[in-house]
Amino acid sequence: MARLGTNPSRGQQLGFEPPRVTVAVLVYAPNQAGYFQHRLDVTRLTLESIIANTPEPFELLVFDNGSCQEMTDFLKELHLNGKIDTLVLSQQNIGKLNALWRIANLAQGEVIAYTDDDVYHLPGWLSKHLQILDTYPRVGAVTGFYIKQRVVMSSESTLQWVKNYEAEHPGKVQRGNLIPRKWEEEYMDNSGRSEERYQGEIAGIEDIVVDYQGVKAWVSAHHFQVLTPKKVLLEVLAEMLDDGWSDLMMGRMVEMDDRMDAKGYLRLTTYEQTMRLLGNAIDDEVKAIAAQDGIETQAAISSEASEKKPGLWNNRLVQKLAQRTINWLYRGLNENRRNE
Repeated sequence: MARLGTNPSRGQQLGFEPPRVTVAVLVYAPNQAGYFQHRLDVTRLTLESIIANTPEPFELLVFDNGSCQEMTDFLKELHLNGKIDTLVLSQQNIGKLNALWRIANLAQGEVIAYTDDDVYHLPGWLSKHLQILDTYPRVGAVTGFYIKQRVVMSSESTLQWVKNYEAEHPGKVQRGNLIPRKWEEEYMDNSGRSEERYQGEIAGIEDIVVDYQGVKAWVSAHHFQVLTPKKVLLEVLAEMLDDGWSDLMMGRMVEMDDRMDAKGYLRLTTYEQTMRLLGNAIDDEVKAIAAQDGIETQAAISSEASEKKPGLWNNRLVQKLAQRTINWLYRGLNENRRNE
């Protein structure tokens, strides 16, 4: 076929420069029932908190990992309206690690602020993350909500650095039971942990706060939400995916943290809480926080309703039976849709 004229883009230069930071969100909601009943609302709040509370230039990259049509329609609308810069829709769930590898390669920014799709970003979150990245030496990961258990997970290099720093700068490191009780309660509620389980996980662990060049940080980091230099993430993932693929839907995330630690990168958390873990439903407290940021949302769990919840539904056997029934029904529905 003949060519008519010359492509007008030939010889033109790009009219933009990529931002330093790519905020990347991995989304997965296969249906709207059971565990995922409120996932659309939770994901919407995650994205709206990023958009509302990030004044700095950034690329918003969303990777949907095989979600239901309701979720993908919502994401397409945000992309069409210019709220999402880069949207990837995978027909299949390709697994978390494989999706992270693709996110890292697609990201325009030299820094990736990754988050699962159930994390509320509080005002000032990005500037506080970058302050740690730009102040502390050889930082590999910065997170925005402190989890005490993680002090002894994937933190050997950080702990050794703190020990050396403390020897040369007495008084710049605090140790002890420093975590606010409120943070512990939030973590237990939103991760589904009992008090007994939580206390068992943190037994014998002391909190550590470092003051380096006037910037305080907690020792520990995790992978649910993390800001990391792109080159560090690519370096670690390249080793883990030596043949370019993992056959696991989930898993190996702690291994990713361990490998980053083994390479000598520091893993830290912002001194002020800059994130809230949402879990799989929105409660009254988070609804109120969102309202302060000008975001309207509907609470799925109210404090009054949870207090009046019938004792039957607190029974673990009943919960498991109900969840299995829901999963069975939706497997059948999804199979029927594929065969239509």
